[in-house]
Amino acid sequence: MKKFTEIKSIAAFIDRKNIDTDAIIPKQYLKAVTREGFGENLFDDWRYLEPGNLGDDHSQRKKNPDFFLYQKKNKNAKILVVGDNFGCGSSREHAVWALMDYGFEVVISTSFADIFYNNCFKNGMLPIILDEKKIEELIQYSKRKENIEINLTDQEIIFGNKRIQFEIDEFKKKCLLNGLDDIAMSLEKSEKIFSYENKIKKNKPWIS
Repeated sequence: MKKFTEIKSIAAFIDRKNIDTDAIIPKQYLKAVTREGFGENLFDDWRYLEPGNLGDDHSQRKKNPDFFLYQKKNKNAKILVVGDNFGCGSSREHAVWALMDYGFEVVISTSFADIFYNNCFKNGMLPIILDEKKIEELIQYSKRKENIEINLTDQEIIFGNKRIQFEIDEFKKKCLLNGLDDIAMSLEKSEKIFSYENKIKKNKPWIS
């Protein structure tokens, strides 16, 4: 997993609450066996004017010209600002994969569904919780098409002459800064695991 330190990017904003994981990545695309390729179906029902399925040539589908990510000001955005209760619904990890495959590295909201929130950290995405007033400040600034800087080490969002602090669990912060997913954390304890296994083989040889 890639280490997260800081990014500078414009912020794209979608003015909707309770966006569930089926809206983020519809169920028909969950049959794919790798984490790549979900980005082209991010918010699929909103970005296309006709339904799609796994294996379709999406370049041939009719696009919704009003879709917020097609707006020029949102091009190459790595920060997504969303409404309350983002990522609710089913627990599919694919929702985070789709956001990251599209290019987003940070999602900011007033609240997230718990499972989605934890899935973000497991995949290297930073979810930030702010109150409505601070989010409104970000939205107004983003409308000017200027970059926002997010520094995870200092837990700061910097835009113009303004700095906003955000809270994050210290363990989750450590995992992002060091690029540690569940597998990497297990490998960090490999010496202890091997030592334990050798001890078991010596003291209880009948087990092995």
